[in-house]
Amino acid sequence: MLIDHYDLEVFTPPCEPGAERFSAIARFGADISEVLPYLNATLKDALYNPGAQALIWQRGGRKVVFSANQIAVSNLEDRKEAEGVIQSEVDRVNRTWGRRGDVTPSTQVRQRATPLEVYKLMPQTNCKVCGEPTCYVFATKLAAGQQTLSNCPELRDSNYCETLAALQRLIGDINA
Repeated sequence: MLIDHYDLEVFTPPCEPGAERFSAIARFGADISEVLPYLNATLKDALYNPGAQALIWQRGGRKVVFSANQIAVSNLEDRKEAEGVIQSEVDRVNRTWGRRGDVTPSTQVRQRATPLEVYKLMPQTNCKVCGEPTCYVFATKLAAGQQTLSNCPELRDSNYCETLAALQRLIGDINA
């Protein structure tokens, strides 16, 4: 077990005073950087930066950041949710470390698609049905993990099957 104890801090992000969503950080004494390549191998859509000893993963509209001595999570409803999500991620780290003999570690660096790369594949109709003013704004939010492909009704049209598949590969959104 890598993490057996942690201190939890739940807070409103400083750049969003009065926000209704919270962030949480679990700080621990153990250095978990050795598990990051194993997490990178098992979390296929994670963004890994071995030089910074950090792995970022989007999960359920939340951003989870694993680094050497902490796990940070954003977009949480309240302290109770923060406690549950953080404990779930601590358990993931410990489970992954326990299975390291069965997992081939990966140091492959993955990077998030740029908004322009996403936009070039979008239907570019600016229909606004997704709730965004333009397809470029939608693409920007899609690249940042703030939107999902399923919110673009144009992509459900059979004419866009190949486009949808390309976008899924590009951004790792298999739930479109």
